[in-house]
Amino acid sequence: MAQLECHNLILGYEGTVVAKGIDFSLDKGDYLFILGENGSGKSTLAKALLRLNHTLAGEILFADGLKANRIGYLPQQTPSQQDFPASVKEIIRSGGLNRGGLFPFYSKAEKERAAAVMKQLELQPLENRCFRELSGGQQRKVLLARALMATRELLLLDEPAAALDPHATAELYQSIQSLNKEQKITVIMISHDLEAAKKYADKILHIGKDSAFFGSAEDYFEGGMSHA
Repeated sequence: MAQLECHNLILGYEGTVVAKGIDFSLDKGDYLFILGENGSGKSTLAKALLRLNHTLAGEILFADGLKANRIGYLPQQTPSQQDFPASVKEIIRSGGLNRGGLFPFYSKAEKERAAAVMKQLELQPLENRCFRELSGGQQRKVLLARALMATRELLLLDEPAAALDPHATAELYQSIQSLNKEQKITVIMISHDLEAAKKYADKILHIGKDSAFFGSAEDYFEGGMSHA
């Protein structure tokens, strides 16, 4: 069985359909870009995968013990998050809280995990810095590390490079690709960046007004779907 399967999903809220005909499956280590116009249902799908909202119809299946609270999630960043008055170390450690159930404190193992994640993403020099003092690229990398604290299996990233300059964008994408290729962490990336999708994705889900495409990145770009 695939790591994640979605069958015949219809997405919406209060009875209003925003997307339908969504069928896709992912194996461990896949890198999926979810593309589509604003309002097409990309973020609604992300929230359905996280069990934060319900689908109007269809089925979402996880395999290998994966659960919604074991998905590392990086939502779109808001201005209030950019001004958050906490240290880098505190923010990264907090990413493991949803794994701890009713005990909101950091165990030795969680502290060690946070230290390993900081080392992996080369954030140790920033660990005692205040988050709001960092550059946009540094902040996004810290939030990626926070998401990584929650998972060793699947990362769900919603427009992680939005508003970053080209250098910071490239650096962030490189970090994500490293996690995908070296640790075989499955990546689901919601984005408008076709060039990044062409460079990094192996699978594409394009959500349209009345239907959805799912297939290889090669089929998507060579078949002209990117212009649909």
